[in-house]
Amino acid sequence: MATRVLQRISSGLDRAKSRAHSAGHTVVLSRGLSTSSSRNREDSWFKSLFVRKVDPRKDAHANLLTKNEESNLYKIQFHNVKPECLDAYNKLCEDVLPSIHADKYYPCELVGTWNTWYGEQDQAVHLWRYRGGYPALTEVMNKLRQNKEFMEYRNERGKMLLSRRNQLLLEFSFWNEPIPRAGPNIYELRTYQLRPGTMIEWGNYWARAIGYRQHNSEAVGGFFSQIGNLYMVHHLWAYKDLQSREDTRNSAWQYEGWDELVYYTVPLIQHMDSRIMIPMKASPLK
Repeated sequence: MATRVLQRISSGLDRAKSRAHSAGHTVVLSRGLSTSSSRNREDSWFKSLFVRKVDPRKDAHANLLTKNEESNLYKIQFHNVKPECLDAYNKLCEDVLPSIHADKYYPCELVGTWNTWYGEQDQAVHLWRYRGGYPALTEVMNKLRQNKEFMEYRNERGKMLLSRRNQLLLEFSFWNEPIPRAGPNIYELRTYQLRPGTMIEWGNYWARAIGYRQHNSEAVGGFFSQIGNLYMVHHLWAYKDLQSREDTRNSAWQYEGWDELVYYTVPLIQHMDSRIMIPMKASPLK
């Protein structure tokens, strides 16, 4: 599989270079790179892969990449559970989390809740949406501190965990908002740690790339971090099973332009990770 991907990326590079030379100019990446006409064209093209000139921006990345008409904030939680406690942990979550989700007193929604199947073992992942942004998050946290059932849940949960971490996220404007879907499905959470300063580039490329990944309704949501590990992107996908995942991902390479988008986004990544997750019973994403 890795060999096929490299071959496809290489072929995309060759086509990009061929088209650029046939037009009588060198390739200029959309990173704001420029070349001098006095330089050797091949040399300047090669250097453009590694040298980045950042254009000055007059607005925050969050304002440039999100849906301006909405103010949704997301929180993703990663809970590493003691192996012997996983069943009890899942039961505890199924008893408490849906009641918070259904209660209009709390301006939040449980988007999805999963156990990791492949990736970090004995792990739970929860994704919450706060309509109203940071004020809604603050309101929910203050109200939950007064909720006796929730505080008992937190105390009991703490006995079952080895570690936990979370992030606050915003959603990319070009992704669909996650909505409940029928199952059964498996979910893949692909996480990318980007190089600092490349979020706008990533957004520009994926605003086009997402069109190649909608044919089987596999795209669930796309997010980028605001608090926690920064310059981190999460893409959430749904598939019927692992073979469906393999077939769907392979089919993207049949579309003109996908290979070039992959080629140009790879240098933006420092690290990437994939989790295959199974929804818990309480998850709106089945």
